[in-house]
Amino acid sequence: MRKVVINALIQAIILIFSQVVSAQPSFVTDSLDAYITREMLRWNIPAVAVAVVYKGDIVYLKGHGVIESGKSEKVNEHTLFQIASNSKAFTGTSVALLDFQKRLSLEDKVKKYLNYFELMDAYATEHTTIRDLLSHRIGFKTFQSDFLNWDARTTRKHLIENMRNVEPVNPFRYEYGYCNVCFLTAGEVVHSVTDTTWDEFIKFHFFSPLEMNRSSTDYQSIATDKNAAVPYTVFDNKLLRLDYAYIDALGPAASINSSASDMAQWMKMQLDTGRFKGVQVFPKEVILATWSPNMLVRSISSKLFPYRTLSAYGLGWFVEDFYGRKILRHGGGTNGFVTMTTLIPGEGAGFVVLTNTDANDFYQALSFQLTEAFTGLPYRNLSEIFYSGYKRNASLETERIHRLWKEAEENHTPRFPLEKYTGTYENPVFGDLEIKIEGTQLVITFEYHPRLKGKLRSLGDNTFLCDYSDVTYGVYEVPFETDSNQVTAVTIKINDFIDYLPYKFIRKQE
Repeated sequence: MRKVVINALIQAIILIFSQVVSAQPSFVTDSLDAYITREMLRWNIPAVAVAVVYKGDIVYLKGHGVIESGKSEKVNEHTLFQIASNSKAFTGTSVALLDFQKRLSLEDKVKKYLNYFELMDAYATEHTTIRDLLSHRIGFKTFQSDFLNWDARTTRKHLIENMRNVEPVNPFRYEYGYCNVCFLTAGEVVHSVTDTTWDEFIKFHFFSPLEMNRSSTDYQSIATDKNAAVPYTVFDNKLLRLDYAYIDALGPAASINSSASDMAQWMKMQLDTGRFKGVQVFPKEVILATWSPNMLVRSISSKLFPYRTLSAYGLGWFVEDFYGRKILRHGGGTNGFVTMTTLIPGEGAGFVVLTNTDANDFYQALSFQLTEAFTGLPYRNLSEIFYSGYKRNASLETERIHRLWKEAEENHTPRFPLEKYTGTYENPVFGDLEIKIEGTQLVITFEYHPRLKGKLRSLGDNTFLCDYSDVTYGVYEVPFETDSNQVTAVTIKINDFIDYLPYKFIRKQE
């Protein structure tokens, strides 16, 4: 009898413990609404939408704030955001599906499907595999060539063909370098194998079966939608409205528009390893293949997160350790939007954070806040911690810009009359830019970016200050090179948010 009682007590304890372990964190049930509302004010974010999936259920799904700053229309779970590089997991899953179906192999050479694919290095051209593309290991530096690729009015084929003009910073397969045009190329391989555009493939295999009815893959869909968050940035301490980024040409790398509700469906399928509402939409092997690391991104040494040690890249996911758990994570950033999706398969938890200003780290802070909650760590306000570092860096950048503006207002005289600097300049990666005189100053226009202009003010000698019409490109010095009495070249720099590298443009002979 005593043994029966003891066994019953043990079973009761196990039952109670399992219920405690399986319960969603109190942070989600009791605190998340208030946390988001408070931190939106801190970060000056007009719109935030969040979805949390746990044990197969959507346990939190809500929009906060307003679609457009200063207006009354509320954000809801169906409000569209540009999710940018969160698109990569869709492309990686597409290729993994075709690999499972034996319609291609991840180890196939890219040239097998795209005969126009060419890199500057002949060996890399012949040996780059589809897996290499999806693992960011072809030798490009992170964001290298995105000065052209981002917001460009051109074709996907042109961007891929242009890869042959990019001189890689690293040797082939030597080091991780985040590469948007690689994922574009993988998407065009999907097109080649299926004879269906990447856009249609995504709609048929993802949006339709997962009931992602608000999601789309093109600029026009979000630009004309009445329930789409308006993009913003913060510049000179002011919240500024932006245009939606035109990233159709980069499609498979970045062009999906989605909502918190739709992304919740995507996460439910992921966490159930391919099943959705009882149907095996994707084979389990396909999902697990995308979660498997292929390339080391970096070793992590962080006082803030001492239990994070490694980050690798799978097929559209960053694969990381977090306090003994495997974490799958990917962010996305474009003009006016930063977003993040996180999966914790061992806990059955996933969450997406969507924001409509690109000048915040709250999207990351909340993602980590939820990660810590679901892995049982004690509460600390990560948003407040992130904000202190962000504010310090933002203040330094504002001070730098103000110093340059002040210097430009001192009526410097350039070495030559303005006419000497006008003309067409070319770069093998970017293409052409043209410098003309408008009124009393020089203005730069760009061949593939008709919405972008740069206004130049003299800083003396052959250096000018460039203020871009799209402030997300930054404020930078523009040095010209001369030979005797002739202007021969100009070097252009933009914000690291788009491309880390400067680009030298050679003046065309008239």
